[in-house]
Amino acid sequence: ELAAKVASENGCNAFIFGSPRSVPELSFAVRYLRASAGVMITASHNPPYDNGYKVYFCDGAQVIEPHANGIIAKVNAIPSESYTPLPKDRQGKVEMIGTDIDEAYMRRLGTLVLDSTVIREAKSLKIVYTPLHGTGGVIIEPMLKRLGFNFEVVPEQDHFDGRFPTVKSPNPENAEALTMAIDLAEKEDADVVVATDPDCDRMGAAVRARDGKMKLLTGNQIGSLLAWYRTRALFEKGVLNKQNASRGVIIKTFVTTDLQKAIAEHYGLRCVETLTGFKYIGAKLGKYERAIPDHQNYVDLSEEETRKLRLEHSSFYVFGGEESYGYSGADFVRDKDGNGAVIMFCEVAAYAKAHGNTIDELLDDIYSEFGYFAEKNGSLVFEGAEGATKIARLIKSYATDPFPEVHGSKVTSVRNFESDKIEDIESDKIPKEKMLMFELEDGTRIAVRPSGTEPKIKYYLFAHRRPEKGKFDSVDLNQIKTEVKEKLDRLWDWLQEDAESRLREDNQQRS
Repeated sequence: ELAAKVASENGCNAFIFGSPRSVPELSFAVRYLRASAGVMITASHNPPYDNGYKVYFCDGAQVIEPHANGIIAKVNAIPSESYTPLPKDRQGKVEMIGTDIDEAYMRRLGTLVLDSTVIREAKSLKIVYTPLHGTGGVIIEPMLKRLGFNFEVVPEQDHFDGRFPTVKSPNPENAEALTMAIDLAEKEDADVVVATDPDCDRMGAAVRARDGKMKLLTGNQIGSLLAWYRTRALFEKGVLNKQNASRGVIIKTFVTTDLQKAIAEHYGLRCVETLTGFKYIGAKLGKYERAIPDHQNYVDLSEEETRKLRLEHSSFYVFGGEESYGYSGADFVRDKDGNGAVIMFCEVAAYAKAHGNTIDELLDDIYSEFGYFAEKNGSLVFEGAEGATKIARLIKSYATDPFPEVHGSKVTSVRNFESDKIEDIESDKIPKEKMLMFELEDGTRIAVRPSGTEPKIKYYLFAHRRPEKGKFDSVDLNQIKTEVKEKLDRLWDWLQEDAESRLREDNQQRS
């Protein structure tokens, strides 16, 4: 209310939701209302004192450069928090919005379903959902009901509460946050648990595995299931075919699994990689929209109409995601969308159920066909000013003295995203960022970057095994899973030892 008041007293019209709404709905509303900008005040899964001011541009995407620095420059130029409101006749209006935007958004979310028959065929599918005291229930609960899913909501977590009293942290990446939902799933013999973080831009999931136990899925596994299912379904429906496949695109971050790239390549789609942050995926969607002739009324068109235009004149966005549990399946929202992710994932669950499979069995089928891809994330924490210096020294060390080989596998390429000129497959320049990417001759990848919000340096490890011909059988796949896991564990041990050695050598040189 304060933000809207300040905007109106300085001459801007402002729309304000009458009660909390999700990040993706804000993105949708900016476009739907043809607003000049949008503001989301959120701490996500953090305590209320961590509230941030999240800014969206007129395209519904988070601001990127040069707008981001331009806004900060304007903020820094303000001499005082006090101001004199404009005269009443020059002030803007404040208008309350709510259910009308909800309904428009839900109509569009309904178009994410690619095959409603699998939902009807999987009536025995049982879903447990939790909004973790946040905004997800506003849209997800009526949407699941509207689409005909059989679901229950964790009652203790189905109300707004910024204290998040039932969890240590309402982060759907963490097993602890899903404890109450999994307990309810065990009680009700449910097949799937889905959870969204409080501002509902991310989704985590647990599934009942073939052994009958509930199993957490990683962000990479969820994203790969969605990418595979949506691509396959669009080809089956005839939306995509061999003639127009080159228009189709899957977008992922550099630190997201390469399984999604393998899926894209198999179907003849492009796989575009971006830096971490959905704002970069949003920027790509804006570029694709601008490539359409007479795109000014694009936001007013139906999903079927925009799909036709994208396939004829531009790029058709099939799926986008990050390993950090953020997903998107259409361009009517320009940020990661937990509401849409739940709908898309529940359709995948229905597909598996209708075909007599558990979701982990479906995932194994994907691995058998495209190859087994596994990832491991690690981090080294260095607190305080001294820690920040260590992080900077480590990053510099990797750039100036990259390791030539790891466990007998030679490093074939090193990309320094801070100093090298790097372009994506569409010849768009990748913005500068403190990140290094090492590729080994055996296909292993290692990415290293400092955290932007925490006192740590982050490592992303990737390994895979592709079938030489045909598909992996179940015995081979289980053996490969064990071998690849052991390889990633050894690699992480080596990286930690190497980091310690680099810091020791640096200290000796300094002394």
